[in-house]
Amino acid sequence: MKQILGTKRTPSFSDTLSVARALGRLPRVRAPRTLAAEVLRRVGLADEYWKLSSPIGTLFVASGPAGISLVRRTDSAAGFAREFRRRHGRAVLPASRPAPARLTRAIRSLGRGDTKGLRFDLRSLTEFERAVLGKALEIPRGEVRPYGWIAREVGKPNAWRATGSALARNPVPLLIPCHRVVRSDGRIGEYALGSRTKHTLLDREGVPPARLEALAASGVRYLGNEAKHYFCLPTCGGFASLVRANRVQFASAREALSAGYQPCESCRPAARAAS
Repeated sequence: MKQILGTKRTPSFSDTLSVARALGRLPRVRAPRTLAAEVLRRVGLADEYWKLSSPIGTLFVASGPAGISLVRRTDSAAGFAREFRRRHGRAVLPASRPAPARLTRAIRSLGRGDTKGLRFDLRSLTEFERAVLGKALEIPRGEVRPYGWIAREVGKPNAWRATGSALARNPVPLLIPCHRVVRSDGRIGEYALGSRTKHTLLDREGVPPARLEALAASGVRYLGNEAKHYFCLPTCGGFASLVRANRVQFASAREALSAGYQPCESCRPAARAAS
C-alpha cells in the first residue's frame, strides 16, 4: 500500500524514518506475566494448580504435561504461584478443570493411598537429586531409611549430606515420601513441611515416632534375628513386628557383620559381607 498519511505516493526514506520515530514514542506496554502460560494452556502445555484438602491441612498442588510439579502448604494461591516461579522459572495458572481423581485420592489419603501411576516433573533437579528422590519413592509405607542408606543405594556412600540437601529440594513432598528418611543416628530429624508434620505422617503409617526416637536414643541402629542370623533396619517389614521378632541389637553394621550376621535382603542395611 502506498498511502502515507492520507496521500498516495511512494514513501521516501524520511517518511519511513518519521514513522519509525513516531512508533518509538508510543508508550511501552508489557505483556501480562501469565500471557505465556495462558497460550500454553490453550495448547495443553501449561502447569495448572488445585487447592486440595489433606490430613495435614490444605495443600496447593501443581501439575503439567510432564507430571506433578509442586506440592506446597502455603497461605495463599499468590504465595504458591511465587514459589512455583522461583523454583521452575515459569508461571502456573489456576486449574480450569477438576483435579485428576488419582491425584485427589493420593493427597486425601496420605500415608494410606497409592501413588503408583503418578508422574512427577523433576526436570529442575540434577541427576543426583532425581536419583535420591527415586530411591525415596521405593521406601515402603510404614518403614524409614537413614540418609546414609539412600546415599549408598544411589552409589554415593559418602554423600549423605548431599542426600539431605537433595531431599530438602523435593518439589513434591508427601507424594515422593521424603518424610520416610531419618537421620543417620536413627532420630526423626527435620522436614520441609515441619517436624510436627513428619511425626504425624509417620504415625499414620504405623511408625510411632516416640518409639523410634527412644530406640535411637538407646544407641540401637540395627536389629538381628538370632535364629536366621540376619540383621535389619529397625522398621523393616513394620516397626512392631520387627521389634518383637528380632531381639539382637547392634549399634553399627560393622558390629553385626563381625558377629556373623548377614544384611537383610529386603531392607539392605549394609553391603553383604564377603563369603
